[in-house]
This record gives sequence, structure tokens and C-alpha cells, in this order.
Amino acid sequence: MKKILLICVLAGHALIAQAGENDGNKGVEPARHHVKHHKKSHHKAVHHHKTVRHHKTHHQTAHRESPKNRVSEPETAKVAAIMDATPIADHPKAVQANLPEGNEKPAAAHEASLAMKYDTRLSLFQPHSSPKLRSSFALVYDEETQRPLYTKNPDQITPIASITKLMTAMVVLDAKPDLDEEIRVSEEDLDTLKGTHSRLSVGTTFTRREMLNLALMSSENRAASALARYYPGGKAAAVAAMNAKARELGMTNTTFRDPTGLNSQNVSTARDLVKMVAAARKYKLIHQFTTTASRVMEAKRGRELLFNNTNPLVKSNSWEIGLSKTGFINEAGRCLVMQAQIRQHPVIIVLLDSVGKSTRIGDANRVKKWIESASVQAVPMHRG
Repeated sequence: MKKILLICVLAGHALIAQAGENDGNKGVEPARHHVKHHKKSHHKAVHHHKTVRHHKTHHQTAHRESPKNRVSEPETAKVAAIMDATPIADHPKAVQANLPEGNEKPAAAHEASLAMKYDTRLSLFQPHSSPKLRSSFALVYDEETQRPLYTKNPDQITPIASITKLMTAMVVLDAKPDLDEEIRVSEEDLDTLKGTHSRLSVGTTFTRREMLNLALMSSENRAASALARYYPGGKAAAVAAMNAKARELGMTNTTFRDPTGLNSQNVSTARDLVKMVAAARKYKLIHQFTTTASRVMEAKRGRELLFNNTNPLVKSNSWEIGLSKTGFINEAGRCLVMQAQIRQHPVIIVLLDSVGKSTRIGDANRVKKWIESASVQAVPMHRG
């Protein structure tokens, strides 16, 4: 009986447990269904939000890319380049960003265009080749544009011989002396360094103006020495003034040791000599005396002496020379500097250390021919 009762009790508990388990399942299932339904609703909401945001973004992008609100192309290129890791310089949009839109030109292109236009205006001509000069150091300078047209070792320091006399003449004239004062050649003016000869014997007397003429036209060493001796303070003061004048003109690679050029320590460069020639050309007497072809001077006892210009080109009708000076010592070679008009254009020609007596003259003619030939071939310039 007890066993039967125990079995019934256990069976009852089993039914209750099963009923509870079934009820529990019913309670969990609705919860799971609710969660699943909630997730679906959430995904739908998110999808809807993304769709709305996409349309809104698309609308805003279209609005921003309208002509009034377009984002700058370079900035777009930067962003795109970062996104796809393409270098900006190689990115298509970056290339497009550098192209002009409509009639507008990028600033850099505009500046380059102006620079090209400016350079074209500065060009005297467009030479197709350079002249073949035999001088070791040379510079052809366009005074109008203030630019070199041709250079050959222009910054090499070299002895300049009697080209020195241009500076001697300038400092003498800067002192504003009496040009009619008589100057006498003395033994101090004799060349003991090179032993050169002169027709101005000791005791010869000329005015300061005449001595300047002889020093510049015929490169008379004794005349240049006498001019320096009669400079206020003497020859040493004259040489000091020459060096000071060189510094004033910006001739930083130039040194003078004597007023004649016989001293090989009188050195300069082709580039520096352009500055000296340009300055000397402004002196009326230097222009006059360096371009005088010849002059008859009356020496002692009424004896007449004929002095010629050391540059034969001043006698040529094909040259229009504003200044000329030659020079020669063994250390310097044969030198020539000139200021001239070639096709109505002012140029300065510096030729240093030419080998052979006629080489410097030949080089000068080659420069002239080169400029004339290039000028004819030049494209006509239009000035706006």
C-alpha cells in the first residue's frame, strides 16, 4: 500500500514537473520571438537610416559640386589620393586640378608666361651659335639689358697690363685738376721693371690734358706715370685712389699696384672690367682720347711727333666705338676692351690674354659679325 502511494506521489510530481517545463518553454519561446522581431525591426530601421543618409549625402554632394558650391579640385585630389593611396602628383584629379578652367590660368602658369614675355623683351637677339674666340678670357656685355651675351672664363683673375690706364685716367679726372697745367717727364717715370721704350724723353713737357691723351690713345707709360706723380699726394696716393675706385665700382677681384699696367700684379677679371669700361665711358675726355685715331704732338725744340691709337679699329668706318683701350705685357698677353654700338645697340667687349698680335682684333671683329648675324636672324619683338 505504502509502495503504491509512493509511486502515485512520484508520478504526480513528474506530471507537475513536466507541466512546469512545458509552461517554461512556452514562456521562453515568446521571448525569443520578441527578441528576433526586435532585431529585424532594428535592422530595418538601420537600413532605412542608411538609405536616408545616403540620399541626403548624395543630395549634399550634388549641392556642393554645383558651380556655386564646388569643393576645390586640389582638395578633392588630396582626399582621393589618400583614399586609394595614389601619389597626389600622379593622381588624375591632381593633374586635372592643374589645368585651367575656362579662360582662367593657374597662377604658376601665369607667372611663367610673364617671365617668358619679360625674357623675350630683354633678348637683343637669339644667336644659334657662339663666336669662336681665341682670347683666353672674354665677356660680351649688352649694356641695354645689362646682361652678358657671351662669356669665357669671365671670373678668372689675370694681369690686365695697360687696361690699367683707364682707371688712372678716371682718378686723375675725379680730382678735378687743372687740365692745362704743364707736366714734365722725369727719371722717376722711366720703366725700370720691363725696360720699355718711350718717345717721351726725360724733360719732355706737356699739359695734363695732352698727357691724358697720350696715355689713353697711344698707351704711353711715361705719360701715365707722370700723371700719377702729379696727383695730389703723389703716385702712392693715386694708386690708393685707383683701388678705392675699384671697390666703389664693385670690382671685387681687381687690384692695382702701379698706374701704368707694367706691374703684373695689376689684376682683374673680364666681369670686373665690364664695370670699369662702363664707368670710364661716362667721362667725355676718356671717350674722346681713346677713340682718337692719331695726333701730332710738338715735342722739345719744335720737333713734331706722330702718335697713333694702339687699336686700329678706331680708324674703321664699320665700327662705331665709344671707348677703346689695349694692353700688353708677357704675363697678360694681348688685351683689348671696347665699348661700341653694334646695330645701334650698346655693347662692351672685353678680350684678355689673346695669343698673337692680331688675335684680339680678329676676336673683336668676330664678335661684331656674330652680333650682326644674330640680329638679322632674330624674331621681331612685339612690345605690349
